[in-house]
Amino acid sequence: MRRDSLLQLLAEVERGALTSASAADRLANLPYEDLGHARVDHHRSLRAGLPEVVFAAGKTTEQVLAIFGSLAKDGVDVLATRVDPTTAAALLTQHPAASHHPAARTVSFRQTSPAATSARITVVCAGTSDIPVAEEAAITAETFGASVIRLYDVGVAGLHRLLSVRDELCSAHAIVVCAGMEGALPSVVGGLVGVPVIAVPTSVGYGASFSGVSALLGMLNSCSPNVTVVNIDNGFGAAYTGVLIARAAAHI
Repeated sequence: MRRDSLLQLLAEVERGALTSASAADRLANLPYEDLGHARVDHHRSLRAGLPEVVFAAGKTTEQVLAIFGSLAKDGVDVLATRVDPTTAAALLTQHPAASHHPAARTVSFRQTSPAATSARITVVCAGTSDIPVAEEAAITAETFGASVIRLYDVGVAGLHRLLSVRDELCSAHAIVVCAGMEGALPSVVGGLVGVPVIAVPTSVGYGASFSGVSALLGMLNSCSPNVTVVNIDNGFGAAYTGVLIARAAAHI
């Protein structure tokens, strides 16, 4: 349940438009709903400002459908990440208004009215091979109300490409930078801007990249003090944190 929904519910009780018993029924699933295989946290939007998200990998299609549906009936914006094509098709059948983003491996379902927002996030990736992780970040940020600028294929092998979009970088409240190989791009971006840079090491590279470990260690050792790092390929986690930062910076 969102904070504005709760306030509206309380106002209806205060006006006498809703009985206290009916209000209690609507709140019956707080703080969580036990589905047997999952305890869906309906209280998270009230506590943290953003709703729970479904990590679909490792779950059956039926489990994802149940969790997604439980969140959807609460009226929040719902996001499932790491969704395989079979599960995505089932979700779209259950929720025709939802959107499948194959590159990002996500399904998103916007239920709140899109509002003009001043929370701005820029998502950057070093190369085209990093786009799936960058898109997971971009879709996450957009689902939760941020305005997103995408700057793709601007890695350090051609630094002029990054410098040509410096104005777009500097307009953001937070920047998510996805890079594999040696993972140098976040340090360069961090040296160009005065906002938090959230670095995402990707599992892109040849053998000695160790499926993203080299990029992870490089980012952890960044000399740019405004760079912080999430786990390998975790575009979702970077964007979730970025949204909170951007909302605070924009005084939302």
